[in-house]
Amino acid sequence: MTDEEALVAVEREVGLMFRRGRARVAELSRRVHPELEGAAYSMLGYIEQAGRVRVTDVGVHFAVGKGTVSRQIRALEELGLVAREPDPVDRRAALVSLTEDGRRRFESARDVRMRRVREVMGGWSREDVDRFAELLRRFNQVLGEPPAE
Repeated sequence: MTDEEALVAVEREVGLMFRRGRARVAELSRRVHPELEGAAYSMLGYIEQAGRVRVTDVGVHFAVGKGTVSRQIRALEELGLVAREPDPVDRRAALVSLTEDGRRRFESARDVRMRRVREVMGGWSREDVDRFAELLRRFNQVLGEPPAE
């Protein structure tokens, strides 16, 4: 395989992984709440990991504008999955965190997702899983950097 053919193969497989991932996230979102949009599941995961986080930091993390993140957070609030409170350091800003119901629902969906990951990768050696995780981390790190001009 030439260098170009290898890069085309990577692009094709990453594209397939992204498409399947979007479908999987949409399914997991519905597990959390039937009215939850697919993108909001990822936001819940970020908020769960952060504990309490500024709404603006959620937008920065997902590279979405203030209006988009505000709309998503408002929808999560209306579903009772997150709570918003004033930031004690900067009263103009707001912090969000999962509600108990939001945490329970998110963890339940995450458990389903992790069962699937264990099932899919069950035949892989520990070394292969470690190496795959490292390569994905490196790939995602580079994707997050601004493109060279």
